[in-house]
Amino acid sequence: MTYLPELWQQIHLSLKQFWGYESFRYPQAEIIESVLKSRDTLVVMPTGGGKSLCFQLPALVREGLTLVVSPLVALMENQVKELQQRHLPAALLHSELPRYEKKQILSSIEQQRLKLLYLSPETLLSLPVWQTIAQPQVKINSLILDEAHCLVQWGTTFRPAYRRLQIVRPSLLKSKPPGSKIAIAAFTATADAVTQKAIIRTLQLKQPKTFLLSPYRANLHLQVKTIWTPKGKKQQTLKFIQNHPQQSGLIYVRSRRDSEELANWFDSLKLSTKAYHAGLDAQTRRRIEQDWLTGKITFVICTSAFGMGINKPNCRWIVHFQLPELLSEYLQEIGRGGRDGQPANALILVSEPTGWLNPEDKQRSQFFLKQLEKQWQQAQAIAKQIPIRGKIATIEKEFLQGKTALGILHSLGQLEWQDPFSYQKCAPSVRVSWENLITVYQRWQKQMNQYLRTKECRWKFLLTAFNFTKEARDFRCGHCDNCWQNSRKNMLDRF
Repeated sequence: MTYLPELWQQIHLSLKQFWGYESFRYPQAEIIESVLKSRDTLVVMPTGGGKSLCFQLPALVREGLTLVVSPLVALMENQVKELQQRHLPAALLHSELPRYEKKQILSSIEQQRLKLLYLSPETLLSLPVWQTIAQPQVKINSLILDEAHCLVQWGTTFRPAYRRLQIVRPSLLKSKPPGSKIAIAAFTATADAVTQKAIIRTLQLKQPKTFLLSPYRANLHLQVKTIWTPKGKKQQTLKFIQNHPQQSGLIYVRSRRDSEELANWFDSLKLSTKAYHAGLDAQTRRRIEQDWLTGKITFVICTSAFGMGINKPNCRWIVHFQLPELLSEYLQEIGRGGRDGQPANALILVSEPTGWLNPEDKQRSQFFLKQLEKQWQQAQAIAKQIPIRGKIATIEKEFLQGKTALGILHSLGQLEWQDPFSYQKCAPSVRVSWENLITVYQRWQKQMNQYLRTKECRWKFLLTAFNFTKEARDFRCGHCDNCWQNSRKNMLDRF
């Protein structure tokens, strides 16, 4: 390492004292060095690869505060709880906290008693938090974006606050002493070349140091099964669970209604499970998470709202009862299995190819695109009514889905952020049409469909899709359904 020897001695002492490790896994030390040098950094590392350590440890040995922006409260709670158990100065801010707790945390920030502050994009961009961290004496050394793929997957329509992260660094630096530096580091387990470019462009990363690690997990066994009817899909799921008795797992669906209906069906069969989705209150969600983590319930019927970053090492299986829209979403969700390094199974149940007997997968994809189109159209209508410049909060009050519309207009290059709370309309430097954007989503959907129909090694397909072409060359995992079938066919051909 080229960094100061005495600092690296401190880092290694902290690694052993607080985490109990004797050494780093590649490329943790290299990532830590990049962060310590205040370089913008992009890290694509598989689940279970030790991403959190790469920004938590540098935060502890540096002066100032590290802001960690993360999408889900459950994900942040787990990390902060682990840090606090190690007696490390970390805190979490979110809207569900009592007022007195928020006040205490904001006071700790002002008095420079914290090293790590976890918060969502929406909380970071709330006025009380911003006014606190923007004070000149509050030293901010870095901005960490955890689960950075969410910026691309959710940032345009579902979580528009993600798009405003672009203006956070320049706005903070205006309030800090001259010469101040704030590095940005983005971490994710899944990002293809398009997503990587979108992250770099949206966050305005400056010549980022990039670390790309293969997503391949040798202990994850991938399988796709074609099911001809909705009833058959339920029966196949039941059979799969019965073949994995007392093993912990997750069943992914795509809507709140589907999670409730499937959970009720399993409940009628005297199988203990729970439905989990974003429509549940915070207390209920936390209870279900804890019941699953402690083994009180063996599996959860959940939407994508569940599981991101939750560390349950002995999750033995993942079933996709309904298809994910994106290959990156799929890779994230199966990554929750087998984090202890032991074998885990990942099964997708897909409707039959023509859609005549079971059209639900095709209908869901079509509905998704129609909803996107409706949002783009609403944004264009709002664009004609809003002033050239103004306050984001004002637009939110005056227009239904006003914040989402501003996020869409920003993605189309039709407005810029003046600061985290203001916008200005502009002529796009590069014309981005609705047709361009919908083409990207259709390409993602086509890629997902190709994965389902491929006859080659499924891990080879994933490696190629995420631009690990060198690793994919002549690759064969030997344990996905296609590899098994091809091996069996070759054996039969010999006789």
